[in-house]
Amino acid sequence: MKTLFRNATILAMDKTHRTSTSSGDLLVADGRIAAIGPNLAADGARIIDATNKLLMPGLINAHTHSSETFLRGRYERMPLEIWLLYAYPLLMGPQVDKRLVYLRSALLAIESLKNGVTTLCDDFFDPPGHDIGRLGCAFSAYEDVGIRANVSSAVMNIHTLDALPYAREIMPEELKANLDFGPPMTAAAYTDYCDTVFSSLHGRANGRLRFMVAPSAPQRCTADMLQACYTLALRHGVPMHTHVLETKTQAVTGPEFYGKSLIAHLHDLGVLGPNTTIAHSVWVSDADIDLIGEAGCSVAHNAISNLKLGAGIAPIRRLLDAGVHIGLGTDGISSNDTARIFEVMRIAALVQSATGPDFGDWLNADEALTMATIGGARTAMLDGVTGSLETGKVADLLMLDLNSTAFTPLNDIGRHLVYSENGRSIELVMVDGRIAVENDRMTLIDEGEILAEIRERMPAYLATHAKLERANAIFEPAMAEIHRRATCAEIGFSRYIGEYGRNGVGRFITKN
Repeated sequence: MKTLFRNATILAMDKTHRTSTSSGDLLVADGRIAAIGPNLAADGARIIDATNKLLMPGLINAHTHSSETFLRGRYERMPLEIWLLYAYPLLMGPQVDKRLVYLRSALLAIESLKNGVTTLCDDFFDPPGHDIGRLGCAFSAYEDVGIRANVSSAVMNIHTLDALPYAREIMPEELKANLDFGPPMTAAAYTDYCDTVFSSLHGRANGRLRFMVAPSAPQRCTADMLQACYTLALRHGVPMHTHVLETKTQAVTGPEFYGKSLIAHLHDLGVLGPNTTIAHSVWVSDADIDLIGEAGCSVAHNAISNLKLGAGIAPIRRLLDAGVHIGLGTDGISSNDTARIFEVMRIAALVQSATGPDFGDWLNADEALTMATIGGARTAMLDGVTGSLETGKVADLLMLDLNSTAFTPLNDIGRHLVYSENGRSIELVMVDGRIAVENDRMTLIDEGEILAEIRERMPAYLATHAKLERANAIFEPAMAEIHRRATCAEIGFSRYIGEYGRNGVGRFITKN
């Protein structure tokens, strides 16, 4: 199957062109970009007139969680430590059935594709255990819908009360007794499980679906687990994808438990390197940034989720200056409420302007687009595969209407994409050379059937989840106190702005 896009405006995002555009044709054959240039021969290809259309790489969602897909619009005004109680309940109920695992993954993929995301990194979390059949449901959904995906099976093996500062002191004894998670998973058991996944699910759909290794966070995993995960990532050439320093509570956690920052802890364990992708990286110090940069790590920047959960503003300029690879993530739909990377790109660019008056340090459209495309691909270790329009790469691309209101009048295409576009100008989405979305219609699955089934099943699912929320509310005062105490701690820098900016304390002082 061949497709020839004729007379397009092309935003390649490769090293040569970056956000500079060119005019010409683009030929897709056997799932890959076969040629880019003027007046290409059709040779039996389907010809798409791309006059007044923009071709650009598909966007990369560098960090999300499919497990949150059904919790859109459910929470607000909650810091991470409290929000986790409800989105990821400590007191767990029964696992959702496999069909719901498929449906929530399919819904995430549908929304992603229709908004221009051709690759997502799903940090799949499915407690209490690891079940290859359940993980396979997510793989099947992504295969059917037609998206490219890295999918994990996130692991933690340290008790929650031993992963939060002050928790053993603050949590009432009667509540501690309720938190019995059973025997923790060993590094050997997780390695065996991952080996099985690599031999069965990894590489499905012509290599479009891959497995990535995901220790949840350094404070939630033992040293041998982190080292085993890093070894697996190196062996299979995939990311070790982990959450680090998302909140100030986590900034306090490292010194409390290890006598050093969580980044320094990872460094001393020998697990920082080019295969390491860090989600968030908000509360990193200058020393942490140097370690991340020297190791060649990547960061998945979740600008909207960080704002919604009050985590603070990540020091993106300093990370870029240190040579850190940056991608953009939505995080889960419960902490963002959409899967739109166009929206994340806009907020990520704008929010950096609130970090200080030196406008030379603010992000520009070129940098934001790089994060959303080839930078995001690098965080997924897929930059040799996707993220830019180059001959030989897979054909993961978007076609947008340049006559839409977002581009009228047309000034600078890169700036229009970052500050004006929201996905509504998209006319076609191609993944692996197949058209997955055309004229706002999914082409590979029946979107209406999927949405109808979800709507039918949601009342029962949400009623069950509401019971879990009520049960877990008993922990909220303790979690709020952990958050308050950590926020009041002096650590020498802050990622808050406004009244909390100088010392991170603010009005909390009056609540003692």
